[in-house]
Amino acid sequence: MTIQDTLHETYSALSANKIRSGLTMLGIIIGISSVIAMVSIGQGAQTSIKASIESIGSNLIMVYPGAQRGPGAQVSTGRGQARTLVLADATAIKNEIDLVKEVAPELSGRYQVTSKGTNTNTSVVGVTPSYPAVRNLEIEQGNFVNAGITKTAVIGPTVKTDLFGDTDPIGQAIRIKNIEFKVIGVTKAKGGSGFGSQDDMIFIPLSSAQKFLAGEDYVSTISVQAHDPDSLTILQQNITDLLLERHKIKDPAAADFSTFNQADIVATASSVTSTFTILLGAVAGISLVVGGIGIMNMMLTTVTERTREIGLRKAIGAKAKDINRQFLVEAVTLTFIGGLIGIILGWSVSFSISYFGILQTTVSLSSILLAFGVSAAIGIIFGYYPARRASRLNPIEALRYE
Repeated sequence: MTIQDTLHETYSALSANKIRSGLTMLGIIIGISSVIAMVSIGQGAQTSIKASIESIGSNLIMVYPGAQRGPGAQVSTGRGQARTLVLADATAIKNEIDLVKEVAPELSGRYQVTSKGTNTNTSVVGVTPSYPAVRNLEIEQGNFVNAGITKTAVIGPTVKTDLFGDTDPIGQAIRIKNIEFKVIGVTKAKGGSGFGSQDDMIFIPLSSAQKFLAGEDYVSTISVQAHDPDSLTILQQNITDLLLERHKIKDPAAADFSTFNQADIVATASSVTSTFTILLGAVAGISLVVGGIGIMNMMLTTVTERTREIGLRKAIGAKAKDINRQFLVEAVTLTFIGGLIGIILGWSVSFSISYFGILQTTVSLSSILLAFGVSAAIGIIFGYYPARRASRLNPIEALRYE
């Protein structure tokens, strides 16, 4: 029996009952499309989270005030509430550690901001001129704040829209805690992230924030930029050692500050989202098993219905391997066609989710190849038993079957 004969017989057998073949493929279509869509959502989330973390700056070590309870724990007193870091700590890190490229201390708080009858509640961040370089911030209009005690402010595009709408904000006045600041610049839009949206922030000189808003000289965060990513771990240890010495703390477990390595944060987030992606794929993969069982059920039913045909073929010289191959090819064809439709449907769903802005998705070549591989495997695994059963039928008994 030639390959052409096998394919012709496969087409005739599957097209003889189109509705049953279509319903059998439906399980595979739903399974494959679900796997591709779920994996693309997981991979898209991983890409989005990584981009969000990296958008706050590159090669960063973040130093926060407050004791750390344990590995992976957050600052115990809450970011910005503890007051154990001062500007002199940032200066010492900059001057005494060779691996440091730049340092950007900041003092952040949330305030009600008003301007000519409009108001918004947003984050006000006291920064130094090094902040844009360290935190990947660009100016769209005007200039960034300078050092010194000046009542100037740079606003994010969201704040600009909330306070001024379409009006040019440069030179306009805003009031923070009833203190007037002059707007001298607007930052470029970056979008939001889990670390807060820089689009919805107001930047003022650090010394002004300490004097007019906080009334003290502490800082809430020190961002330290390394020259390259390979030196982050060593730099983190050097910062820890320096601050322990400056704060006269001998036991590292009693440190009144916490350091976070950006690379570790990215790795942790990637690990979490990878696990999330595997979980989504596994849940969707259950439907593939159900679809495979459906194919086995259909093929067993087909074997029963075509018992006399099998007996007749064997009686005129067909071998067991020909019968086995015939039914196995039918099963694989069902799963292959279903898999192809499922890939197209899964890609379409993923594209639609991204297109309408629901979630960011990423369809990778590996997920498509995996889908093809799974389709073929299901056809072989779940089609093998019915095909083998058909090939072992006794031709005489098969011809007598009614």
